Amino acid sequence: MPFRTEHRFKAMGGPCTVFMDSHTPLQTSVLLGLEAEIGRLEQKYSRYRTDSLLSTINAAAGQPAPIAIDPETAGLCAYLDELYQQSQGRFDATSGILRRAWDFRSGTVPAAGAIEALLPLIDWPSVEWDDHGIRLPRPGMELDLGGLVKEYAVDCGIRYLAEQGVQHALLDMAGDLAALGPQGDGLPWSVAITHPRSPGSSCATLPMTNLRLASSGDYERCMIIDGVRYSHHLNPTTGLPVRGLIAASVQGEQCMVAGSVATVAMLAPDRESALTWLRESGLPWCAVDSELQVHGPLGTPDARASAGK
Repeated sequence: MPFRTEHRFKAMGGPCTVFMDSHTPLQTSVLLGLEAEIGRLEQKYSRYRTDSLLSTINAAAGQPAPIAIDPETAGLCAYLDELYQQSQGRFDATSGILRRAWDFRSGTVPAAGAIEALLPLIDWPSVEWDDHGIRLPRPGMELDLGGLVKEYAVDCGIRYLAEQGVQHALLDMAGDLAALGPQGDGLPWSVAITHPRSPGSSCATLPMTNLRLASSGDYERCMIIDGVRYSHHLNPTTGLPVRGLIAASVQGEQCMVAGSVATVAMLAPDRESALTWLRESGLPWCAVDSELQVHGPLGTPDARASAGK
C-alpha cells in the first residue's frame, strides 16, 4: 500500500490542502518547496502587499515610465488581453478598483455616484504593456489579478510537484484543484462539486487524473440586503453586480484557463448568455442558475438531478 501524505497550509487568503501518495515516505523538503512556490506568487502578485510587483505597478499609475516586468508577468498580461477580447470586455483586469465602492462587509449598497466615479478608471485596452514593461496610463487605475492568480498558482504548484518526481497528488487551493496522475492505487481522485445553496449535496462527483477543476460562485464574497444577494461579480461597464448564474465549475488541463472560463460565465448578464459561453468554451462544465437548476455535462445525471432538488 502506498504512503499517503496530507499537508495543510494557508496561502492567498484561503486554506490549501495537498494529498500525495508514494511508495516511500515523502521528503519534507517537497512540502516546503510547494509552499515556497505558491508563496513566491503571492509575494509577487498580491495587492495586499506593498512590496509586491503588482503594488509597484499600481503605485506608478499615471507616471510616464513603465514598470519593468519579467516573462512570467508578460505572459499573464498576454492572457489577460486574450481573455478581455474573448469575453467581449466582461473580464477586465482593471475592474478590481470597484472594491473602493463595494464593501461586502458593510451591509450597504454604495451610492450611484461612488460607482460612477470609478468607471473611467476601468479600461484594460488603454493599458500599455509589452514583453518588458507595463504602464497604467491614468492616476488611480489599478491592475488586479485576483480573477486568475490563485488558479495560476494551482498550475504552478502541481507543476512543481511533478518536477520533484511526485506522480500521485491532489492539490486543493480553496476549491480550485489539480490532480497529478491517479491515486497511488491507480484509481482516479474523486472530487465533489458542492451545490452553492445546499452544502450537504453535490452537483457532481468527478473522477480526476491529470486534470484541473476551478469553480466560481456568488457565495464567495457577497451580502444580502432585504432578501437581495449582491455578489462580487461586478459588470465592468456599469459597476453593478450581475445576476445570471449562482455558480459555475469548469474542468480542463490548466486551472487558470478553467477558472477564467468559470469567472466569465459568472459575469454574464443572464443565464442564457452564461450557458452559451460555457458550451462554446469546449471544456467540461457544470453550472447552477438562480432557480437552483443544474446544467452541464460534468458528473452523472443522478448527481445533477439530486443536487437540483
